[in-house]
Amino acid sequence: MYDRILIPTDGSETAELAVERALAIAERFDSTVDTLFVVDTDALELSLGTEQVDRVRSGRFGEMDELEATAREATDHVVEAGRERDVDVSAHFRAGQPHKVIADVAEDHDVDLVVMGSHGRSGVRRVLLGSVTENVLRSTHRPVMVVDERGEDD
Repeated sequence: MYDRILIPTDGSETAELAVERALAIAERFDSTVDTLFVVDTDALELSLGTEQVDRVRSGRFGEMDELEATAREATDHVVEAGRERDVDVSAHFRAGQPHKVIADVAEDHDVDLVVMGSHGRSGVRRVLLGSVTENVLRSTHRPVMVVDERGEDD
């Protein structure tokens, strides 16, 4: 049923809840898992400038050790959690608009299910901050399971 599952992660507590849910599904269906950390280049460009963003887009973090450490920590956690459950997990790093990258990776890897967290923002906070999860739902034709910050899926 689910041969390949994609778990986008930013390392947050909400993402970790989605990781646990996705790995339980992968374990049950003997699925292969891809985990993905996306560097939001729009946000990065505002704070660092075009030159740094171009480096990240080409896969070079340069002097941004903290960003690279965050990305590796988030995906390494998924790989290790998968290993503990005897689930094969491949880690990926990409740069771009998160919802577009997630949708593209889901398509490119022919995933059967995307499992991701949502912080459950509503009202003005959601309008101002946007919702990566909501945009993924609009950007992909792949099934998406959304796990909210209480660990419940929608």
